[in-house]
Parts: sequence; C-alpha cells; structure tokens
Amino acid sequence: MSQVWKKSVTLELEGPGQYTTIDSTQGASWAMIEDWPLEDHPALDHALLVCADVSKGKRPDEDAREAFIAAAKEAGITIKE
Repeated sequence: MSQVWKKSVTLELEGPGQYTTIDSTQGASWAMIEDWPLEDHPALDHALLVCADVSKGKRPDEDAREAFIAAAKEAGITIKE
C-alpha cells in the first residue's frame, strides 16, 4: 500500500511550464510508466524496481521518492523546488 510522501515532488513533466505534483509511490510509478520521456535508462529502471519494492512493503516510501528524483534528473526533467 502506497502512502503519501512527506514531501511531494513537482516537476515539468508534460511540457514547458506544465508542472505536475507527485506525492506518492503509486503516482511516481504511473508517471514513469505513462509519461516519461525516456525508456530503458539506468535510473529509470532502478526507480521502477524501488517503487515495486516499496509497494510490496520491502522498502520505505522515501526510497521511492529519492529514486524518482534521480530518474527525473537523468531524463532532464525540471524539478520545481
């Protein structure tokens, strides 16, 4: 079961100036599967595996958030602080 993250991630996912806020492991998984500009890159693959582990209760939600941010950086997606 995915919990809401303590701190959400807002990123420019759907185009210039179009920001999306992701606040859970489930939301991050869907964003990476449906909306991601890259396929089969190391940080993305790692983040998807981490999200799967979090969903199974094997890791804390913060691990998914950190892996999601790393995948966004790898993809060159702007993260709004």
